[in-house]
Amino acid sequence: MRVIAGLLLVASLGFAVDWKTAVELPGVSWDGTTPDQKLAALNAIRAFDCTCGCGMKVAQCRIEDPPCGHSTALSAMAVTAAKQGKSEAEIRAVLEQSPLAKQAKQRNRILLDPVEIRTAGAPVKGPAGARVTIVEFSDFQCPYCAVAVTKLNELMQAYPNDVRLVFKQFPLEIHSTAATAAAAALAAHRQGRFWPLHDKMYSEFRHLSRSSILDWARQLGLNQAQFQTDMDSAATQVAIQHDLDDGINAGVQGTPTVFVNGKKYQGSLELEAFRRIIDLELKDTKAALR
Repeated sequence: MRVIAGLLLVASLGFAVDWKTAVELPGVSWDGTTPDQKLAALNAIRAFDCTCGCGMKVAQCRIEDPPCGHSTALSAMAVTAAKQGKSEAEIRAVLEQSPLAKQAKQRNRILLDPVEIRTAGAPVKGPAGARVTIVEFSDFQCPYCAVAVTKLNELMQAYPNDVRLVFKQFPLEIHSTAATAAAAALAAHRQGRFWPLHDKMYSEFRHLSRSSILDWARQLGLNQAQFQTDMDSAATQVAIQHDLDDGINAGVQGTPTVFVNGKKYQGSLELEAFRRIIDLELKDTKAALR
């Protein structure tokens, strides 16, 4: 509908519909450019793919989809670069290095570039010498995270010697009890019972409350006085905030978010899809060891 509206707008305003030769584009101001600078910018945006994912070049998107914010921003970047005296090739390089272009390149990748994530002291299961480390940022009140528990357990069972799992807290503000559950999980971790409470809270994620968590902790044999003290301590809140900061710095925007050897994973958690990535990581680490 947006493209149709754009075409109607183009027709009504009398813009040329041949984007390959058009020298005036909707929403693009050439004020302050010389004819050579304008031509350099035009050639650059005629050849550069729009980062919105429409499959059109920037100049084409300007004409056929004027409301597109991506082509508007990229065109403005091209004009600015042209005014600075950059050549067509240099203008294209500016567009390539733009945040919009970088984000577009990441959009369709299964594994992103590796980042550093602090894991010292975090709950972990699996062999210490595993060649693949999975870091999961999760929220105990998130239904998708509850599903992920089963998927990640299947993966751990498929690779008992090669994969270990590290859990990082990422309680979302939209979930009223997520922060309480995160504090409880870390309190249980201090008594060596993180994973039993983890499993219980995810199996009952629709019924999370402080009272229910305290009841489950008692059933699991945790020292109640210590558990409540740790749960409510300032140190626990600091630890949760550290995990949140680590997640934000690593590019976490929602839960669950999984990293494979530091690389953000953007694929399915279904075993057959996930194991292809794990096999590639194992192959890479084996080659590196050689």
